[in-house]
Amino acid sequence: MNEDMNDGEKKIHEALEILQELGFPRQQVNQRSSLTLLALLDLKPGDSWAKAGNPLMGITPMMEFFAQYYGKHYAPNTRETVRRQSVHQFVQAALVVSNPDAPSRPTNSPKAVYQIEESALKLLRAFGQTSWNRRKTRYLSSVKTLNQQYARERKMRRIPVQIEKERQIQLSPGSHNELVRQIIEDFCPLFTPGAQVLYVGDTQKKWAYSDPEALHKLGLDFEEHGKMPDVVLYYLCKKWLVLIEAVTSHGPVNPKRRQELKELFAGTAAGIVYVTAFPERKTMVKYLDEISWETEVWIAEAPTHLIHFNGERFLGPYDN
Repeated sequence: MNEDMNDGEKKIHEALEILQELGFPRQQVNQRSSLTLLALLDLKPGDSWAKAGNPLMGITPMMEFFAQYYGKHYAPNTRETVRRQSVHQFVQAALVVSNPDAPSRPTNSPKAVYQIEESALKLLRAFGQTSWNRRKTRYLSSVKTLNQQYARERKMRRIPVQIEKERQIQLSPGSHNELVRQIIEDFCPLFTPGAQVLYVGDTQKKWAYSDPEALHKLGLDFEEHGKMPDVVLYYLCKKWLVLIEAVTSHGPVNPKRRQELKELFAGTAAGIVYVTAFPERKTMVKYLDEISWETEVWIAEAPTHLIHFNGERFLGPYDN
């Protein structure tokens, strides 16, 4: 190691060395991931690895740690890069556990937190000691088992959704996807009976389910990163496309979103119906002044009712 390095640079270099020895791919062996590891261990320049801890930490506090203790300032808009290109891979490798205080919390929640896994913590505290190589070999042999265990736990927490009589999909846990399940299993039979589910979004992976062939027949072909609504239905007997936004923390179909969806689905001859779904009335009240006219509102706690925002028809498309 370079003798001219200061304590902070040395610690970042040591974290890089650890990531390499633990077999992380080249894309994760960088300064950002090293700083992320140090933040999750609450290790400051000059601290010994034996002092490593495992506090619960969100992405923003991690970035504040980078700046405060290592003088590395990342722009606020790089928050997702830290989460997706460093923390996500740590979770996949079982080095880090997501939301151990609330396992059902969705990964995109602003309250999401992460923590170094207990056996990984014991290993990292031994870095630089004579027992490091022996402990590392033993730890790496156990990682596969840990991954399998966490994968089973994640699978058990997923939300099953019946989209057809013999087809079920699994959504990641969280209140948003629970509302998506209610839309498909409660709203559809009541207001669009027999409708075909063409698309379902997920908070973890954008496309949980899609029927590209049916969408193509309706004149619709989408890029993977299009700004899709949460649920898309085709109500054949009316020749309607029903676009539904599930609102738990993000906004409803407001005038801007309505225009955006209109442009996104401009390729179809089907009539477009816009619906905002809320879990309960108190959430709707928060967004009441944002909801676009000529749209519908459905509230999961009162599933047999529908609220129509103006216009001359109820639950139907408009030409403009």
